[in-house]
Amino acid sequence: RMFPTRGSHGVSFAQMENEPQTSGLCTFFFLFTYFSHPTNEGNAFKPPASPQIVIDKYTQGEMDAVSVLHQLAQILQFHLEIKETVTTGNIAGLYFAFCVVVDGVEYKTGMGTTKKAARLKAAQFALPDLLPTLEDLKSSLPEASDVPPPLPVKEPSISNLRPCRAIHERTSSIGHQILHAVRDQLTKLMNSHPEFSTCAGSTAAFIIQTSGGWEVVALGTGNFNTKQSTSSNGRIVHDSHAVVNARRSLMRFLYRHLLMFFNETDDLKEKSVFQRSGSGSGLLSLKDGVTLHLYVNQLPKGATQIPSKLRLNPLSIAAWQVNNEISLHLSVEGKVFSVFSWAFDNSASKVVSMSATDKLTQWQVLGYQGALLSHFIEPIYVQNILVGDIGCSDVRGMKISVSQRVEGITPQLPTFYCMMTPHISLVPAVAAGGAAECRLSYALNWSEGDCSLEVVDGLEGKTIEESPFKSGPALASRLCKAAMLHRFKLVAKDAQREDLLATISYREAKRMAKPYQEAKNVLRAYLQQQGFGAWLVKLSVRENFNM
Repeated sequence: RMFPTRGSHGVSFAQMENEPQTSGLCTFFFLFTYFSHPTNEGNAFKPPASPQIVIDKYTQGEMDAVSVLHQLAQILQFHLEIKETVTTGNIAGLYFAFCVVVDGVEYKTGMGTTKKAARLKAAQFALPDLLPTLEDLKSSLPEASDVPPPLPVKEPSISNLRPCRAIHERTSSIGHQILHAVRDQLTKLMNSHPEFSTCAGSTAAFIIQTSGGWEVVALGTGNFNTKQSTSSNGRIVHDSHAVVNARRSLMRFLYRHLLMFFNETDDLKEKSVFQRSGSGSGLLSLKDGVTLHLYVNQLPKGATQIPSKLRLNPLSIAAWQVNNEISLHLSVEGKVFSVFSWAFDNSASKVVSMSATDKLTQWQVLGYQGALLSHFIEPIYVQNILVGDIGCSDVRGMKISVSQRVEGITPQLPTFYCMMTPHISLVPAVAAGGAAECRLSYALNWSEGDCSLEVVDGLEGKTIEESPFKSGPALASRLCKAAMLHRFKLVAKDAQREDLLATISYREAKRMAKPYQEAKNVLRAYLQQQGFGAWLVKLSVRENFNM
């Protein structure tokens, strides 16, 4: 396996790896395009007049994927990096690994026996997902110019720079489209059930981007953990915070689309978001061009809420690694405490879970699919996280918590797992109000394909009597673990996985997902080694149930 030095430059600076990195985002862009493009051998690079010409040449086999990325970056003025990463897992032979990064968004890793082959593979992986997102920039292009790109100039410190206008405009365009989709779906649900509209202030939603546009596929609200004792039958929802409810609703969406994929009807299979992965793993992956994004109406509880007055050296977080503000946090009945704090009552009668922030950190490493779904699909990561501006003036705490705490972990992870750095930005909130305005401790959930909302009492962990959707007289939520195990068994049956059908408990089915469990153990050990504290160990009684 190839393990590059931590903090090494991207591969676009392969010829310059012994030179100091020039500060400044715009300067970085010009250095990248001017010196690393394969056509820049003594001549200034002159971009073609239209991005469509470049795309057409690529589809006709006249240009390779790496050249296409460089030329599109020059024309459309987005920030491009093809950086060396690491091969993961026990892959036989000597391999190199690279991934494309556009405006901070990482695309699928490509591997090859040479650096050139790995760069090409990474570019080929990136283009199907990237091209649909560039359409909004094409209509506002300036006229072609014969003037070569500017020579790099020394810029002030990166901390004093404003992002390049093109990057900002592209990010704003994506944010606008995501906000529009979330607002439309939330309005539709609240118009149907206005009696629960005060719960919308804590909304979290997952959005899928396809060639057809942006669609909200999962939504949740809530701010509490259950006050009930630990459930042994899997029918109590222990954590009803908004982003947790939204993520479990996303899992329902993924199960639904797996059932569509394994269906014998071609029309249903075609509508699924999944395809056979080209990795040879036997797992499925999201179709080319399908990406996942997250919107949260307010900062999740935990380390993201680091006070704005605190300052962090952008070059190192070592000084804060044992600080309570960015440590792991525990959530008890809606209140959060640092794992280093003894201010909470650690009673065995109370259900304690990790904070929503720490779960986000985990999902950006292990994927949002969880252990059970990892039997069928490769890890699924979020590319953009948009944070509503209710009571929030910056997203620095989110960036530190979700990304910086786990920097450098990728080399230790098994195949397909990585630290996926999302692009995090502050946007206008889609709903006013906060947790205080929500009636009691109610939490809403909805997934694409549902006819109506389900309303769960977060403190009780069960559906309320007045809920538009109820699964039965026992009032077990459709988000509970028992419901997830039922869906898992349905997919295992359609996928003809007799080994999974033979599992005797929810816990055993999770433990059989060996690569996922290995990645989880690496993540928790890494967080503790870095000084952020120990991850809470679940009581096994919670998961030793069967259908």
